[in-house]
Amino acid sequence: MISLLRPDLIKDEARDEAYEYFDKHIRKLHKRADGTVDPKAFGLENNDVDAFRHAHVSGVFTQVYNEEVADIFGRINEYSPLSWYSNAKNPGSLNMDFWNNAIGRKYGKKGKDRQELLKLIHEALKNSELIIDPSDKRKYEGNKSDSINKSKYEGNKSDSINKSKPIVVLKEDKNGRNELFFDLVKNVPLTREEFVAAVEAGNYPAYTVKIIHGIATPVSNPDGRQTNNLS
Repeated sequence: MISLLRPDLIKDEARDEAYEYFDKHIRKLHKRADGTVDPKAFGLENNDVDAFRHAHVSGVFTQVYNEEVADIFGRINEYSPLSWYSNAKNPGSLNMDFWNNAIGRKYGKKGKDRQELLKLIHEALKNSELIIDPSDKRKYEGNKSDSINKSKYEGNKSDSINKSKPIVVLKEDKNGRNELFFDLVKNVPLTREEFVAAVEAGNYPAYTVKIIHGIATPVSNPDGRQTNNLS
């Protein structure tokens, strides 16, 4: 099983799952010599397979982490210059991706596992719930920027990541304590112990460490905005 600390690998795994299912149950896709679908092949963008992939990856992130983390990573991916599938400069494609990500999050919450998720997204595709053409007139009305405001994480009110408070929570333990974190600026995951050590070393001056129930816990320095406070 891929570590929760590697969202990049989880994304790639979910992408490949989507392609494998699509190739087997919907229509054949171009494959490499080893029999796997080539993720860089022509014909995987702005169509049904593109929609299916976006929805499944977003749904998997919802299942592995939570809906808000899935939303954050989905939006950041759309604006990343390093992403193969970034459509930030194409309004129709961007709207399509945001829409399908949202459908994926919806079914990520409903499906009990990834196999059920794939089937639910397949049904969504058959029922025309997904957008498969950038010219589709339906409009995504959710958060469209690469910022992470409007969540309980570390956003600001601009259209960019708050570089002084770039941390999102990937996972909580059974008691609700934040255990896994991700630095959106450095693009690195952190365990609670690693984040505590980095704060104590002065690498994150906007955060501090408190002892809560006997355990060193990183928290955000108060700044008057609840969305900027790790708790």
